[in-house]
Amino acid sequence: MDLLNTLVDKGLRRELPSREEALAVLATSDDEILDVVAAAGKVRRQWFGRRVKLNYLVNLKSGLCPEDCSYCSQRLNSEAGILKYTWLKPEEASKAAAAGVAGGAKRVCLVASGRGPTDRDVDRVSKTIGAIKEANEGVEVCACLGLLSEGQAERLRTAGADAYNHNLNTSENTYGKITTTHTYEDRVDTVQQAQSAGLSACSGLIAGMGESNEDLVDVVFSLRELDPDSVPVNFLIPFEGTPLAKEWHLTPQHCLRILAMVRFVCPDVEVRIAGGREVHLRSMQPLALHLANSIFLGDYLTSEGQAGKADLDMIADAGFEVEGADTVTLPEHRADAGDACGSGPCGSGGGGVCGSEPAAEQPAVEQPAAESENGARTDLVAVRRRGAGTDLAPNA
Repeated sequence: MDLLNTLVDKGLRRELPSREEALAVLATSDDEILDVVAAAGKVRRQWFGRRVKLNYLVNLKSGLCPEDCSYCSQRLNSEAGILKYTWLKPEEASKAAAAGVAGGAKRVCLVASGRGPTDRDVDRVSKTIGAIKEANEGVEVCACLGLLSEGQAERLRTAGADAYNHNLNTSENTYGKITTTHTYEDRVDTVQQAQSAGLSACSGLIAGMGESNEDLVDVVFSLRELDPDSVPVNFLIPFEGTPLAKEWHLTPQHCLRILAMVRFVCPDVEVRIAGGREVHLRSMQPLALHLANSIFLGDYLTSEGQAGKADLDMIADAGFEVEGADTVTLPEHRADAGDACGSGPCGSGGGGVCGSEPAAEQPAVEQPAAESENGARTDLVAVRRRGAGTDLAPNA
């Protein structure tokens, strides 16, 4: 296919494709999906080989957020039955992080619900960062705390944070339909503050909120211009009790097309499959590893993820290898350009997985697929009841 050959050539040269080419990827047929994956896989291997970076989430503070992000189970007036708790103590967060590091994660992502941190919150998170780094030599730490005020990014960097995550989520034109309590420009400003402070910036999107293909291309092109080191791609989990509970539009094939488009537009950045991979990619998750070079290990913020061992088995069975702690994630030309730690940051969206709606684990007891006429797989959405904020062991 001429389109795919052109996109591979551009990706190997780090050349930006046209919007028409990006839209054409999203418009390919299911019959062409393996060709699309194979083409984008060439670009992924050029810059990242067959390495897969593992990241681990610790939800420092869950629920009770004053923002009204429609996709988020922690939002204002959410009726989702999620865990709700206030700030974890530094030693509690460090213990949770250690489980992820023991499972193979080289980066720990510290997330807290809310509009943004107070100065006291930054002090609290700074102590947590110190506790985690003292207990886990060489671990990278990313913070995801919402909108930053002046000077807060610098303080997090001084405390030892390597990265900061804040997602654009959707296109500028449609952002107001998803959230009204802050603006798209607020999000861009926070990412730029993190970059100015020397933190490795992470910013991505959420697909499946009813957006058009044009919206998806718009937000990915905006991300290319913003130039974060990491782009997490989240797939909406329509939690019962949220305004988008009935939005079940994604298929595994379309998720692969979205990941391929992101890889073509952002060829040399860390592309992470974040919230929703288990629910929407399902048995096609291994194919997605040919497109993305990073995933989250174990559970997410408010929902359960695939068992950590299943993640590791999937990576090995697909012929990939877990990226070691001593390996620089980003290509040399990006790492040398000023990445805080030579590796891509934590990521995923604005209000669940580092700000996106999180993914869910398949039930331990096999059940018939509860798929309705519109493709809803509500049987795959499980609220997190273990790990941080509970007395049960985490999934890692």
